[in-house]
Amino acid sequence: MTPRRRLLLGGIAALCLVAGGLHYGGADEIVAFVVAGFALAGLAWVISFTTEEVGGHFGPAVTGVLQSTLGNLPEFFVVIFALSAGEVVVAQFSIIGSIFANALLVLGFVIVVGAAKSEDGVMRFNPRLPNDTATLLLLSAFIIGLVGISANTHDRASDDIVTISAIAAVAVLIVYGVWVWGYLRSTRDEVGGGPPEGGPSLRTSITILAIAGLGSAFVSEWFVDALRPTIDAIGVSAQFAGLVVVAIAGNAVEHAVGVVLAYKGQADLAISVVKNSVAQVAAFLAPALVLVSLLFPDPLTFDLAPVYIAAFLLTVIAIWQVTGDGEAWAFEGAALIATYVILAVFTLYE
Repeated sequence: MTPRRRLLLGGIAALCLVAGGLHYGGADEIVAFVVAGFALAGLAWVISFTTEEVGGHFGPAVTGVLQSTLGNLPEFFVVIFALSAGEVVVAQFSIIGSIFANALLVLGFVIVVGAAKSEDGVMRFNPRLPNDTATLLLLSAFIIGLVGISANTHDRASDDIVTISAIAAVAVLIVYGVWVWGYLRSTRDEVGGGPPEGGPSLRTSITILAIAGLGSAFVSEWFVDALRPTIDAIGVSAQFAGLVVVAIAGNAVEHAVGVVLAYKGQADLAISVVKNSVAQVAAFLAPALVLVSLLFPDPLTFDLAPVYIAAFLLTVIAIWQVTGDGEAWAFEGAALIATYVILAVFTLYE
C-alpha cells in the first residue's frame, strides 16, 4: 500500500473518531452532521477502492457488480437508521436520490471526462450494460408509476399499497437475480489485469473492507441522529435532505471512482461501475429495503408523488437515449448533470 493511501486511510479513520466524539459529546448538531457526512463519504470511498482491488482479479463485469453491491453499504445503513428514527420521507428520498445522483450527476461527469480523454471527443463503451440497466429501470418505473397512480387516485388497490409493494419487491429481486446470473455468465471470459501494482494483498483488502463496512454502520447512525436537528436548523425539506444531501453522502461520492476510471481511459469499467450502481439501487437495494422495512412501524412503499414519478420516468428515458448506442458526447454528459441540478433545485423549493 502506498504511503499516500495509508495517509488517506488514517485521515478517514481520524475523521470517524471525531464524528463519534461529537456525537457522544453532545456537540452542535449541524457540526456533528457535517463531520459525520464527510466521514460517511470517506468510508464510501474506502469501500469503493478496496472493492476495486478485490475485484481486480476479475473482469469489468464482476468488478462492477461487486463494487456497486458493497458500495451501497453506507446507503443501506443510512436508510435503516432513518426508518428506525421514523424518518420515512428521508429514507424513501435517499433511495430515489441515489438513483438520480448516479444516473444523472455521476454518469454525466463520467461521460464528460471520458469524452474529453477520447481522441475524437466521443466516449465509447459496450452498450450491453446500459441497455440492461434501462430495462431494469423501466421495470422499477412501471411499479412506481402504477403504485403512485393508485395511491393518488385512491382506487381500491390503494388500500393495500404496503402488500402490493412487498409483492412487487420480491418480483423485482427475482428479475435482478436472473439478470446478474446471466450477465456474469455472459462475461465470464473477461479477465482482469490483476490488482494494481504495489497494491495491498487480497487479505489486507478484505480486512480493510470489513472494517469500513462496520464503521459505516456506526457513522450512519450518528449521521441520521443529527439529521433532523440539522434539517430544522437550516430550513430545508426532508425531501431535499434525502434526495440530495443523504444520497450524495451515502452513495454517490464513492462512485466518483467512475470519473477517475474514465480519466484513465477505462471506459467500459467506468460505465460498468456507475450503471451497475444505478441498477443495484433500483432493482436490488430499493426492493430489499422495502422488504426489510416491514419490520418497522412505518414501512417503505413504492408510492411517490406524481412529480417524482415523472422525474424517474424521464431519467430512464434520458440515460437510455444517451448511453443506449454505446457512444456518448461531452454535451450529453453535461445535459445529464444539468438535469440533476434542475431536479435538486426543484426539490429545494418543495
